[in-house]
Parts: sequence; C-alpha cells; structure tokens
Amino acid sequence: MRGGLMSKHVTDTVTFRHGAKIDSRIVMPPMLTFSGSEGGFATEDTIRYYSARSKAASLLITEFHYMTPTGGPCSVPGYPEQLSIQDDQHLDSIKAIATALKQDGNKAILQIHHGGREAMGRAAKGKEVLAPSALDFSFLSYPVREMTNEEIEGIIQDFGKATKRAIDAGFDGVEIHGANHYLIQQFFSATSNIRTDKWGGSLEKRMTFALEVVKEVKRVIAEHAPKDFIIGYRISPEEIHGSVVGYTYKESMQLIAEIAKYELDYISLSIWGGYDASPKGVDKSFGQLFKEVVGEETKIIVVGSVFNEADAQDAVEHHTDLIAVGRGTLIDPLFGQKIKDGQGDTIVSEISPEQVEKISWTAGLNEVFTRADSLGLPPLPGHDSILHLHKGLFSEAAAIGSGSATSGSD
Repeated sequence: MRGGLMSKHVTDTVTFRHGAKIDSRIVMPPMLTFSGSEGGFATEDTIRYYSARSKAASLLITEFHYMTPTGGPCSVPGYPEQLSIQDDQHLDSIKAIATALKQDGNKAILQIHHGGREAMGRAAKGKEVLAPSALDFSFLSYPVREMTNEEIEGIIQDFGKATKRAIDAGFDGVEIHGANHYLIQQFFSATSNIRTDKWGGSLEKRMTFALEVVKEVKRVIAEHAPKDFIIGYRISPEEIHGSVVGYTYKESMQLIAEIAKYELDYISLSIWGGYDASPKGVDKSFGQLFKEVVGEETKIIVVGSVFNEADAQDAVEHHTDLIAVGRGTLIDPLFGQKIKDGQGDTIVSEISPEQVEKISWTAGLNEVFTRADSLGLPPLPGHDSILHLHKGLFSEAAAIGSGSATSGSD
C-alpha cells in the first residue's frame, strides 16, 4: 500500500469498464507498418509482422486504417501504402490481421482514421484532399478543399461503418484516431478550423465533430458488438508549435471531459516527450492530469520512450493506467510476454543487424529505419548499427511533415 492506495504493477490484470480483461498493463500502440498494397490491403508482409507481435503486449492496436476513400492514404508516396477499411472488400484483409494478433489470447484493437489534409498519398495520385477549412498550409505541397456539411455528415457515418467492419472481422475493439494532426484534430484546432457554422468557431463548436464521431461509433457498438467490446479515443494533449497554438492542454481536457461522458474504455495520449511528459510550467504529467478528468472507470494510456521493464513499471506506478510501448516492441516483439514470464531482464532494447534478422519487420519498415533520417520518425536505439542495411527499395522521399507515420507512437 502507498498513500492509502493500492500500488499498481505492470503485470496486473486490468478490467475495462465494459467487462473486457487483459492480463497486463502493457499496450502495443498503433504504428504504420509500411506494408499495404494499392488500395490499402494487408499483404503477406503485413500479416507476418503482426503475427510476430501477437505476444508483444496484452492490448494490441493496429496501425491507423483510413475508413473512407477521401481519408487516405497518409503514407509517404513511393513506400507501401497505409492500410484501409473503407469498404467491405477490405474485410478479408482486416480479418487476417485480427486473427494474427489474437492467436495467443491478447486483445486486438483496430484504429479507425481519416487523414483530412494529411492524405499525402491521395494527393500524390492527383486526387482532391479535404480539410475543415481551405487554408494555405505552408508545409503542404498540395491544395486542400473545405468540406461541405454533407461530406462531414457522411464521414461521421463512415466511422460507424468502419466500426461495424471491425466487429465483423473479429476485433475486440476500436480506437478512434483523434490525434497527430489528422482530421478529428484538425476540426478541434483553432489554426486548422476557421469555419463559422456548427462545426467551428467557439471551442464548443470545434468539439462537435469529435463528439459526433464518438456518438456514432457508440451507436454501432451498442447495436452490433458484444457487451465487452472496447472503445478508445486517441488525442494529442496539446497543439502548440512555437507561437502558433491550435489548442492548449486545458482545452483538450475539456474535450476529453465531454467524450468521457460517453463511457469510453480508455483515452490514449499521444505524447512525444516521454511517458512522464508534462505541460510547460505544470508539475503534473499529462497522464496524471487527464486521469483526473476521466475518473476511475475509464483507463488512461500514455506512450513514450519505454525500452525496459523498469520504465514500464515506473510509468504505471506514477503516471498512467496502461503503458504503450512502440519502438520497444519494434525492437523486441516479445516485450510484453517476457515481462509476464518474469524474464524482463532478457528484453532486447537496442536494434542491431542480428536483431533485425529475428523480428519480422516489413520491407517498408526495414527501409525506413535503415535511413539516416528514419523518415522523420524517432530513431531506434542502436540506429547507426543498421544503416548499412538500407537497400533503397522505395522512394527516397523527404521526411514526413506535420503528420506522423507512427500515428504518434514511441
């Protein structure tokens, strides 16, 4: 006991508010696999990668799947595509992923997503890119068009349709991607959304799109899913780039307070400063602050620079309910299982040429993480040791812009 409260341990069994149980506090966050075929279908490379990570964590979240044709791909042109769930033709694709992830009894979550202005792969195909407002973004090489009210309403319905496909495919839950500068965040951001209708203007109106998506996803789950089906929401706690402020952490906490009223199982915080990161000038971490907002029944997930059991334990003991391990599970696909087996001291925490041979990376991931710039992603510990493995198989594209190829995972 500590301070009158039961101390948390990384190997605790966790029960979500709707009844689903997982046997540790470890999560594999959504990370782009650079493996999809044209149209966003899973490939043998995709399934091999996810099969190898069926023991990586107790809660396994897929990469972001765009759920309507206008939503993606957001992957870098020249590399294999982001995966999709835009129509029933993709059901076999996502069923195969669900089967691969669930083979050892862990829970599989499908992340559903619309890229909005970040659909760079769509732009590269000469197709129109949509956004809340038709602004001239200096970091984009293509124009965007402001969405009509009818398009907005249709995309909200598409989130519901994607949820139904996830249910039909056998997933244990869905995560709504409201982070990393993609469409839901664009609607919430004062710098991306300058609309004057019901979808923009005041803080409350900028919340509307996110809340309507949550309502639609909840409606479909209530009608079609098992009682213990998991629903999560991912958010970037703040959008601050120098003097440009899209929203503050206090504003995002207001949004999450409203979302929490819909009784979600978890809120996932996409942060880049480590699991103990905090807003500037604040002595509480983001995880601690958001936990105060959501209450006990809704779990908090944070991510950030965890490569060993000690850091995972510190995270859950002091900052979060569940800890997401991104780069750590890229390096060691058995990260979570080793901790559950009492073998946390055998976790491989640095990449090496020898480890690359063992971990079933996709060809795309091999190329990304053997680039000198890791395509703009956080480099892996030991990065320099594998640079000589780069083959130049795909486009030697510039680094990723304002979006994130890992959906904000670390």
